[in-house]
Amino acid sequence: MKKIYTCIFSLILFWGTAKTFATTWNEPWADEVIKKADYFVLADILSSGEKGAEIKIIKQFGGETLPSKIKITNFYLLRLGSFSDTDEMGFYFEGANKGYFFIKKNTKGEYCIATPTTGFDIIEDGNVHATYRHSYHQALVPVDIYEMTMPAIFNHYHGLPFDKKKITDFIDAQISKKPAGFNENEINTFFLQHVALESIFHLRLEGYCDKIVPFFNDESNFHNRISAARALITCNNDKIKNLLLDKIASNKNDDFTTVICIWALREFKPKELKSRLQSLVKGASTKENGFGGNIMDPRVGTSFPSVKEALKDLIDTL
Repeated sequence: MKKIYTCIFSLILFWGTAKTFATTWNEPWADEVIKKADYFVLADILSSGEKGAEIKIIKQFGGETLPSKIKITNFYLLRLGSFSDTDEMGFYFEGANKGYFFIKKNTKGEYCIATPTTGFDIIEDGNVHATYRHSYHQALVPVDIYEMTMPAIFNHYHGLPFDKKKITDFIDAQISKKPAGFNENEINTFFLQHVALESIFHLRLEGYCDKIVPFFNDESNFHNRISAARALITCNNDKIKNLLLDKIASNKNDDFTTVICIWALREFKPKELKSRLQSLVKGASTKENGFGGNIMDPRVGTSFPSVKEALKDLIDTL
């Protein structure tokens, strides 16, 4: 196995082999992975390979108590697009010896991760290769920040309490700063702001609308715009609805951002905007849309609509 990436937060980050993939799948987003997991743990990786991985539980953050050692042998969100009889669907963690795992026990009693490429966040040099949005868009996060935010997200999705004040103090500290970029002096702040914005999305935390908008308007940073558009689902008011609608109408930055804006607007069920949305359909982009990345990556089967498709889907719900 060979990890191929140019940047920990690039569109071509993936865990996989360096050969051409004939097996592909539709990679789930982080919220689905977390919601459908039964357990959330920190564990030592004792072994990994084509048939399974054995892990030793160090700390358990959610779910009923697991045995001290378990073997992961299957997947709970693997939706194949194509298949070949190779080892692409194995359990490989790039030689790492420790990580966080979202685990589900299936009806056969097998312990499962979501897919071969998500449902786990590996620790390397004291930081976590963390998935708050999608495995295509990972962030490098200090362990203490990860263990403050991700268990809260897991608990929220499973109807359990979490320390809201600790989370909101962290979010306030991060998004009160100007939006950061990828340069050497800002990258750590960028990752923390990514965690803060995505935590607003997952935890549905209100009261941050004005602080989110500068990230939404960041012309220089695609990832800031995406996280901000997702976080704006907590701002159900006319100002934000019109902000999203203006971005959709102009399609100013990129089709990916526009679709995320459409998905955010969908959360509000804006029936009053139906006619305006309908007027946008004719001129909407039909270009192929998605995460991009390397064609050798099995996640190329990940579903993502064109702008026109997303608009039509939204209108159909109104």
